[in-house]
Amino acid sequence: MDNIIDIVKEQRIFFNSGKTLDVKFRIEQLNKLKKAVKSNEGAILSALKKDLGKPSFEAYSTEIMQILNEINYTCKHLKKWTGPKKVKTPLELLPGKSIIRRHPFGVVLNIAPWNYPFQICLAPLVSILAAGNCAVIKPSELAPHSSRSIAKLINNIFPPEYCRVIEGGVEEARELLSQKWDFIAFTGSTGVGRIVAQSAANNLTPVLLELGGKSPCIVHKDANIKIAARRIAWGKFLNAGQTCIAVDYIVAEKSIVKELINEIILSLKSFYSDNIKESPDLCRIINRKHFERLNSFLVNNDKIIFGGSTDSNSLFIEPTLIYKTEWPDEIMEEEIFGPLLPVIEYEDIGSVIEILKAKERPLALYLFTKNKPLQNRVVESLNFGGGCINATIMHNASTFLPFGGVGNSGIGRYNGKSGFDTFSYQKSIFYKPGSIDPKLPYPPYKQKINLLRKIS
Repeated sequence: MDNIIDIVKEQRIFFNSGKTLDVKFRIEQLNKLKKAVKSNEGAILSALKKDLGKPSFEAYSTEIMQILNEINYTCKHLKKWTGPKKVKTPLELLPGKSIIRRHPFGVVLNIAPWNYPFQICLAPLVSILAAGNCAVIKPSELAPHSSRSIAKLINNIFPPEYCRVIEGGVEEARELLSQKWDFIAFTGSTGVGRIVAQSAANNLTPVLLELGGKSPCIVHKDANIKIAARRIAWGKFLNAGQTCIAVDYIVAEKSIVKELINEIILSLKSFYSDNIKESPDLCRIINRKHFERLNSFLVNNDKIIFGGSTDSNSLFIEPTLIYKTEWPDEIMEEEIFGPLLPVIEYEDIGSVIEILKAKERPLALYLFTKNKPLQNRVVESLNFGGGCINATIMHNASTFLPFGGVGNSGIGRYNGKSGFDTFSYQKSIFYKPGSIDPKLPYPPYKQKINLLRKIS
């Protein structure tokens, strides 16, 4: 095991040296990261293929390209973000001026998950370094090839006192969480997120928690069913459903639900052919533990209307539709995180909204409808991290849109400027001229209160 205590100590010394405060230094490091990502593209794609069976196109578009876009956008705007911001000064404080500056927290821990092991390691890292922090990264041991690839990439281009990858499992994670950090970023399950938050609370350390939840997809009767089906199928079965913002279940209006299901099936066949198992474009389940958990929903399930076949040797689970699912069903109790898609039908959208209000707040919500009043009603009535109208998962790909959850699905935001803001804090400075000194604030106070009343 790496000497974690020494690494944290060395990073704090390096941060306190002030070297990371230089914006030019930050941009140089981000460009160094960009160059390394590009030169290691083959190794990254190979690791993702070994861990999750990711096809090259899917791996590049959802992992590598997003990192390159994030770096490009951040480098382009970083000087503006880091510049002092002048704000108004109240009349009673004049003469003087008020300035807000962004300042890095210091030494940041970033714990990443296995489902998008490269992208979710490096996307927050871009923001962490852009904000002027030092970083320790803990990739997931459940994606070992990706973890090694990330460790080799990062540890080869950055000195450990600035940015370091520490590999390992539960023991290493516990050791890391026992240290005093200036900020902790964690992406993963809600259960582990609570553990991270409790550890952070011991030192009053701020956290970014990107968690999960059961993200619903509502399909209203006026939606373009064919397009909706294709976009749902893509967003759900990307990465074999192992996406924190994947459609967890469909809630479809009763009059169009069967048409929607038929169109989803046609989309799946057009994506992966009739012999889905042999398709080179469908990912595999990460490991046997998760395979068995998902398979337990399929055993003796008489609501399966498409799919359901599995292969434990290759960790393959066929995209599966489960129709006439009811809200109390077991599969509706926890986030699925796999290629199983329950379908619930409804007659009254108002009742659906009320049911969703009573549930834990999801990381994402999707709505397919042409009805703008309904779009506004759903967006305004329900609490969720983010989402799409007439699309799925695409909001996460925009550097202009903050990404994150609410309540059980997370705390904090990143992507673009929101990430820079998350990993830095506002330092408020009031400048007072030294040559002019009004007597209003000082005793004796006799009659001065009347002046205060006039200006307040």
